[in-house]
Amino acid sequence: MSVAVADQHAILLAVVAIGLILAAHLARLNSVLGGTPSAIRKIADNSWSRTLLLATYERIQANPITTKTYAGRIPPKLNRRYIVTGGSGLVGDYIVQQLLQRGQRPDSVRIVDYRAPRRGKQPHVGDLAARVGFVQADISSADSTDLAFSKPWDPPVASLPLTVFHTAAVIVPSDRSKLTYAFCEAVNVKGTQHVLDAARRAGADVLVSTTSASISIRPVEFWGAPWKIWSRSESRWPAHYWQTLDERDFFAPLRAHDGYYSNYAVSKAAAERIVCGANSPGLRTGCIRPANGIYGCSNFSDNTVGGPLNIELLPEWSSHSVQSFVHGSNAAIAHLDLEAVLANPDSSAAPQAGRPFVVTDPNPPIPYGSLYRLVGTLADTPFQTVHVPPILMLLVCHAVEWYILLHARFPLARKVLPPITGDVKHVQPALSSICTHLVASNAVAGQPVAAGGLGYSGVVTTLEGMAQEMVWWNHAHASARAAGETKVYQSSVSLAEEIQRAAGVGANAS
Repeated sequence: MSVAVADQHAILLAVVAIGLILAAHLARLNSVLGGTPSAIRKIADNSWSRTLLLATYERIQANPITTKTYAGRIPPKLNRRYIVTGGSGLVGDYIVQQLLQRGQRPDSVRIVDYRAPRRGKQPHVGDLAARVGFVQADISSADSTDLAFSKPWDPPVASLPLTVFHTAAVIVPSDRSKLTYAFCEAVNVKGTQHVLDAARRAGADVLVSTTSASISIRPVEFWGAPWKIWSRSESRWPAHYWQTLDERDFFAPLRAHDGYYSNYAVSKAAAERIVCGANSPGLRTGCIRPANGIYGCSNFSDNTVGGPLNIELLPEWSSHSVQSFVHGSNAAIAHLDLEAVLANPDSSAAPQAGRPFVVTDPNPPIPYGSLYRLVGTLADTPFQTVHVPPILMLLVCHAVEWYILLHARFPLARKVLPPITGDVKHVQPALSSICTHLVASNAVAGQPVAAGGLGYSGVVTTLEGMAQEMVWWNHAHASARAAGETKVYQSSVSLAEEIQRAAGVGANAS
């Protein structure tokens, strides 16, 4: 009996020791994940004090940012007609506004989108936008896309050369498994092929597509060699814990599926290769990769600023994470910069053709904490954050993903176990990879055209653009309160869910 008791004690001690070691490791990993590498700290802009935020808000409120504000930076008018897929969305709407601002006729611009435009009240180009044509279409359907592209044009513009700006996509940043890839593939990959085919049949000779700087993001290796995180040196950070977002990956073969942080990035990488691979003298193509993430929507459907604005109590675990952002107007101007190059009939062999360009705001990256401070300081609606330990979020992410993939793998599980709904379903490991340090570089796009760049420079800083969105938000809610109404906004992620339910593509998997 004494031997058996001794064995039990030994087992118990071993279990306790293993538990203590695991707890110590998780605590250390939590500490590491809450830190910022010195290389990132050196370039981050930490200047967003309450005084600066209030002063900027007052300045923007007195002098709102509109297309007129930066009209001199918009590339000159071209004698062409335009189809803008996704023209009801953030980047697409700014493209339409800038086309009108520079003098394009409203009847020479057509929006092709899943939903009709729902523009806010910010002043841009008066009532011209209301005269832009709209055709409802589902780009995951080849027939629907062809019908939208083949609709007759008004005689005064029908013979003009055609440019297609392809900005339509669904944003599902949380899923990463092949089991849940079908929806992103249907819209972002097959949809892009349908747009490309329809553009050719419609006689387009220029196609500029919106992809994403997130294509270059590699998954963070949170569970790497356990001894590394105990180092005091820079080697303690998990692999890919901070990354530069640029175009270098485009000039290498596509990575395996699990080499991308999410299904969204996989689909955008595949779509980008489709567009760039189609470059030819008859159809000059190229892509713009807006930095992660895009903001500046007057309808607050963007996830970067609109997301926090729609939540009174925001769980956060990444306020220290430093990232680059890009305002919708900056991303749109980059599209027009690229079109200006590709409009030359001889440009298919130019260095700008058949490749992507990363673009970001004209300022250093900021910590997410600065964004939360901006919302908490300037919003007239309630907002506060509650800090959650990063390691806890990481463990929850894996648990949520496991449950969702259980549904995806086993039909019986879908019948027995309820699905995860609401925002919780997006708390998956892919989200952890994009809540780290991501710094975009538009060094190539910023080069002069003669040097192979776009001559790109942003017109709105992150501070100005986010302050402008706060002005719109407060104005919208003041008007709603005066009318006894409550405003409810839809994010681009929830819009993707709506489209997925309507299409029935991969609906059982997420």
